[in-house]
Amino acid sequence: MSRRTLRPAASLALATVALAVTPLLSSPGSPRAARIVPALSAQGAPASSAPAPASYPTAWDPALMQRPDIKAAMSLLEQNFQKQQAEWILLTEMPGKSGQEQRRGAYVKAQFIKEGLRTTVDSIGNVIGVRKGTGGGPTTVIMAHMDVVFPNETVKKVRRSGDTLFAPGVGDNTASVANMLATLRTMNATKFTHTGDIIFIGTTQEEVGLKGAAYWLDHNPKPDLMIVPDGSYGSVAYGALGIYWTKYVFTSPGAHTLASRGRPSPVKAVAEAINKLYELQFPPLPDGAVMNIGQVHGGNIFNSVPQELYFTVDLRSSDPALLDSLDRTITRITKEVADRQQVGLRVEVDQKNGAGGTAKMLEGARAHPLVQTAVDINRFLGMSAGMPGAQEAVATGATDANPGVVRKIPAIAIGGSRANGAHQLSEWALASTALPSTKLLYLLTATVASGIKTVPTRVVP
Repeated sequence: MSRRTLRPAASLALATVALAVTPLLSSPGSPRAARIVPALSAQGAPASSAPAPASYPTAWDPALMQRPDIKAAMSLLEQNFQKQQAEWILLTEMPGKSGQEQRRGAYVKAQFIKEGLRTTVDSIGNVIGVRKGTGGGPTTVIMAHMDVVFPNETVKKVRRSGDTLFAPGVGDNTASVANMLATLRTMNATKFTHTGDIIFIGTTQEEVGLKGAAYWLDHNPKPDLMIVPDGSYGSVAYGALGIYWTKYVFTSPGAHTLASRGRPSPVKAVAEAINKLYELQFPPLPDGAVMNIGQVHGGNIFNSVPQELYFTVDLRSSDPALLDSLDRTITRITKEVADRQQVGLRVEVDQKNGAGGTAKMLEGARAHPLVQTAVDINRFLGMSAGMPGAQEAVATGATDANPGVVRKIPAIAIGGSRANGAHQLSEWALASTALPSTKLLYLLTATVASGIKTVPTRVVP
């Protein structure tokens, strides 16, 4: 998905934010528009100081590194890293457009079978491999999506310059598929044991609405924990950005250019509606929203009024109430424009992935030991969140962890490599960063796969 963990924007500095839809005041010569506005708290005063540092429970104990099997695992990951990179490149160069992941799926399935997992492929194409536990522990799911946004004919040949790999899809999310396979092989090689089952899943159609992950969760028993290697390097995402995709289709009888004067035209309606939608004002992420009109299509020839023209809206927010309010506002404005321009309107909903909630709403999720355990392992491995001011844990995300968060499953997304340019032909990833990312996945799984045992907590700066 568009870069996996959206980093928090500057605070609105309001003690309490209540969201409502109100009209902008009209002035001579200016159109009316809808606006989403923040309201002050009952006291009407902004926050005057930063909150005190919070203390969160963690299960990470550095003493784990003294266990012979863990020492052996870390050594093996380092020894086999060149092979892991070769597999990463091999996977990147395979076709894998959303809904057409069969070749990558066949490869992942073969590796699961080779490693002795009980392996199945469901009707949507997810490849599932179960590593059985000895019994009595939690079920931990590890999901890495196999698909990319690029058409299969896109040249995905990997070019290397020093430590940097260049190719479409190299970071999002092929690195994590290779990390998952390396983790599995290392567990087998070191005879790692655990009480709970570990379910490895190569998911499909993540890029078009998290469909593979949602399908698996809808058709299988609820797992206890979800770990999704597909986030920002050095950061842990424990929230879910709600994502609504809607197509607004304007229709008319059409007309030849010579007969078009004074006739209703979908072009006028699309132009007016898009302009009005971009006049909407609302708070920014992480607690606000973002809207993008990504497609405008229609018409067949120069000399005719189009019979059909559409645009698409990608609307995102972590706040369920704001997401629904904005969605209704966008649809209302668009219908009003269609009526005014005397054209037809058809609203087609592509997907509605629910929002997990704002940071305030997700205080309970942040307090789950899975989150701080991942943060502490990131720190132990020297992995930084990268951007100045970036947070180690964020209450947002747009990954396969989202369906888990919405279903109240402890679910997080972690980094697969340090990468940039997702969904662009110029995408790149730093090869060396996949090694600490794989160690993170291994150590986190090893820490929680037999049940979470917290260690003495400390104040988190």
